[in-house]
Amino acid sequence: MLYLFVALKLPIAAACLIIWWAVRQEAEPEEDSGGGGGKRRPHPPPRLPHAPRRGPHREATLPSPPRTRPPVARVREPLR
Repeated sequence: MLYLFVALKLPIAAACLIIWWAVRQEAEPEEDSGGGGGKRRPHPPPRLPHAPRRGPHREATLPSPPRTRPPVARVREPLR
C-alpha cells in the first residue's frame, strides 16, 4: 500500500516542480530592431470562398435517382 502512495504522488510532485520552474523563469527581453514601424503582414489576408449563387440564373438540381428495390408492404394477419 505504501508503494501506491509514493507512486501516485510522483506525478503531482513533477507537476509542482514544472510549475515552480515556469514561474521562476524570467521573460526574455524583446529585441528592438529600431524600425519604428508596426507589424504588417507580408500579404493581405486570404479571402474566403463565396457561397454558390442562388436563383433563376443557376441550373436546376438533378432529380434523385430511382430506387433500386421498390418497397414491399407486408400485411400482417390479425391475431385470432
